[in-house]
Amino acid sequence: MKSYKAITKTYKPEEIAASFVFPVEKQKKEEALSTFRHVRKKAEARKTLDEKIVANLLQLKFLIEDYIGSKPFNKKKHFGYFLKEYITRIETKNKDFAEQIGIDPSELSAVINKHREPTDKLIIRLELHSNKNFPAILWLRLVAKEKEYEIMHNKSLRSREVGYVKEKLPFSF
Repeated sequence: MKSYKAITKTYKPEEIAASFVFPVEKQKKEEALSTFRHVRKKAEARKTLDEKIVANLLQLKFLIEDYIGSKPFNKKKHFGYFLKEYITRIETKNKDFAEQIGIDPSELSAVINKHREPTDKLIIRLELHSNKNFPAILWLRLVAKEKEYEIMHNKSLRSREVGYVKEKLPFSF
């Protein structure tokens, strides 16, 4: 077999690519995509409600894990946002969900709308409700990501607290 350098002396890059790539007509691509869409639609229609909920919850779990692992903080993706997504994906109403986990609907609403911080009991109950599919630590990491952002960017808190520190370490590293 000839080396790539030897081949490039004889043929242009377009000719090399054409010899290794099989051209597909646009019509055939569209036909294949259409067939694929049809098969996917049929498979989706055969899923039971439980299978759909499981798929939606898995997708949500991956979204949360990806978000926690990502660097940038997004103000729209707070704990309440993901809690609301969880409730939506299990196809229940806020009031019914609050009853299922034994909290007042107003408390649930306050957490979802960012008027109140989630309590430890809520985080544990979310883990228990999900049958440990959404561990408490996952929910806690969402809270921690938000708290980290708030602490790093709250200049008024920093300026208020500086007066309480009477003495600092004489070095920095």
